[in-house]
Amino acid sequence: MQSLAIIGAGSWGTALAIVLAPRARRVRLWVYERDLAARMGAGHENDVYLPGFRLPSNVEVCTEFAAALERADVVLSVMPSHLVRDLYARMLPLLEPGMVFVSATKGLENGTLLRPSEVIGEVVGQRFAPGVVVLSGPTFAREVARGDPTALVVASADPAAAQKIQAAFSGPTFRLYTSQDPVGVEIGGAVKNVVAIGAGVCYGLGFGSNVLAALITRGLAEMTRLAVAMGGRPQTLAGLAGLGDLVLTCTGELSRNRTVGLELARGRKLPEIVNSMQMVAEGIKTTNAAVDLARRYGVEMPISSQMYEMLHFGLDPREAIRRLMERSLKGE
Repeated sequence: MQSLAIIGAGSWGTALAIVLAPRARRVRLWVYERDLAARMGAGHENDVYLPGFRLPSNVEVCTEFAAALERADVVLSVMPSHLVRDLYARMLPLLEPGMVFVSATKGLENGTLLRPSEVIGEVVGQRFAPGVVVLSGPTFAREVARGDPTALVVASADPAAAQKIQAAFSGPTFRLYTSQDPVGVEIGGAVKNVVAIGAGVCYGLGFGSNVLAALITRGLAEMTRLAVAMGGRPQTLAGLAGLGDLVLTCTGELSRNRTVGLELARGRKLPEIVNSMQMVAEGIKTTNAAVDLARRYGVEMPISSQMYEMLHFGLDPREAIRRLMERSLKGE
């Protein structure tokens, strides 16, 4: 990998720049905020989204797409899901057929209900058929940046493309497994954020381990039903991009989506919570798309449905839990 372009300098994009810098001759990190980019260029640190971690010397900070994408072998996109279409449309004239596109975005596009890799394929497909790979798994940015051992999945319908990124990205603290199931990987990465909001509610209401174990287990069943209905493989959801990411996001104190549920259970209103957060909690927007997909595919997703009612119609968190417990009895 000669040149890597990373589009998006939130905590995850910055952490990826740090961990992948030793494996590329040149890394260019595109930053939306010009004032942040200036500080990052001068101080070699993202003081907003990932303070305390120094950017390696071969990471160049850019605010222009032309500079970021020049002669890039790999384009790694790490923007929030609702920005994927717009940013790729703006980059489109600068993209080349020889580039490999890697999506590290976890979410779904509201309205179209497309996965991020599908959005990339749709936009870039206006010029040429792109090779798109999905990167997902149980990761907190701060732990990746400080060099904690991390395992992820890289998925593509093209096995050769997945293997190419596996070889290019893997290192002493960053282990990648390949998959041919981008559907399962992306649905797992998206819906786990919805379930994590429910986990935060359980913490905020003072419930113990019993309810959390039940929520994770039934949340996994929900994620798997949807992924399989959309053409994914059930074993994918039992792996790193499904169960692994779900456990991390539901239990880890660094989880933004868990924090949203926790604060809702404590009585704070959603707009207040969102305005107090520097980074995006993808589960808020993904809840809408998950419920719409459940309707489209005729899949039962009770946890997602209750989170939707809580987030968008003000359902009391205790009432949401009560409704889940009092659903009609059935076999597992």
